Amino acid sequence: MAEHPIQGLMNVTMEKIRQMVDSNTIIGKPITTEDGITILPVSKVSFGFASGGTDFDGKNPANKDLFGGGSGAGVNIQPVAFLVIKDGCVRTIQLSDTSNTVDRALTMLPELVDKIASMVKKEDKAPEGSKAE
Repeated sequence: MAEHPIQGLMNVTMEKIRQMVDSNTIIGKPITTEDGITILPVSKVSFGFASGGTDFDGKNPANKDLFGGGSGAGVNIQPVAFLVIKDGCVRTIQLSDTSNTVDRALTMLPELVDKIASMVKKEDKAPEGSKAE
């Protein structure tokens, strides 16, 4: 049985979507800075797909091999965050609206832990004679 023309349209459209949307689209290629920081962009990908077709009246011999159809797709890629890797530690920098208090607190938590850890390290490194008695 011969392939119907709508199958060819759908195959081409799906192949183009496959080319546009892969794992490198969601988690981008790593960007490494001179000071050793690695940044990975994170994106939200959504897409839609539609196709349709019709066969004309087969009773008329002139319309026997005619076909009308079409397909299409839309892709939306929206950056949502960056993963920042420095000295083995991973931090998330969100680009989305952080108006939600819980989301804002969770986003700020790693930075707060880093600041507290650096303060504790500074206190441990202070010489014995410089501490107030």
